[in-house]
Amino acid sequence: MASALAYKDKGNKAFQAGDYRDAEMMYTKAIQKDASNPNFFTNRAFARVKLESWEPCLNDCLKALELQPRNMKGYYYLAQAQLELKHPNEAVVSAQTAYDICLETSNSSSTSNVVQLILRAKKAKWEANERQRLRQRSAMLRELEDSLVQNGARDVEDTMDEDEAVEIKVATRKKVEELYSIFAIADPENMERREVPDYMIDNISFQFMHDPVVTKSGQSYERSTIEAHLKTSPTDPLTREPLRKEELRSNLALKQACEEFLVNNGWAVDW
Repeated sequence: MASALAYKDKGNKAFQAGDYRDAEMMYTKAIQKDASNPNFFTNRAFARVKLESWEPCLNDCLKALELQPRNMKGYYYLAQAQLELKHPNEAVVSAQTAYDICLETSNSSSTSNVVQLILRAKKAKWEANERQRLRQRSAMLRELEDSLVQNGARDVEDTMDEDEAVEIKVATRKKVEELYSIFAIADPENMERREVPDYMIDNISFQFMHDPVVTKSGQSYERSTIEAHLKTSPTDPLTREPLRKEELRSNLALKQACEEFLVNNGWAVDW
């Protein structure tokens, strides 16, 4: 009879082959053999991310974190599931925890992806607040959105085809998003000129910064991008003088400024 590790290996092979459903099944068998290994749960969670099976993914992450509280992958996949399940506030916290663990363990290979997830979650949080603001300002928007949601729910109930039900849900969500876009454009507060201050943009990736650090020359960069640069070229990108990772210093004032800017300008994530 196959062992838990044997089933895990079969799951890894299926995952690498793109057969995420079979991978999920193999990881499940591994868990049935040994439910004390947090890696089995994060492996299955990753397969469920690929399958977009968000509730089961969330449950796997919670179990992995119960077994290993500082499990970076557990928090990373948990944040993805929370984001897809429309819980952006929780997703921000989980993604930030994953980032903190990356720094603690010097896991630079995952840092960039985690940063992007944090920014996505912060944008979703801003969008949720913006939607609520628009709903409170417009009775017509509330009425139209409620009508779209009710019609979509009715169509889902009327169909017996699961794939068609998924298509209806996606189409309904897109209609609601388009509705909000129309009302946002018509909102005077939304028509203000949108610009991101240059000092909040990383000069390597040209993206909005989440965790800026400053070099000896006084230039700030996103931590993950400057650390990736130093792996291939241990020099200051601006002065070309020798630079080591240990010489980087957190720019706490700039980090706070970026965080405060995102609270009211979630669109800046896509700058």
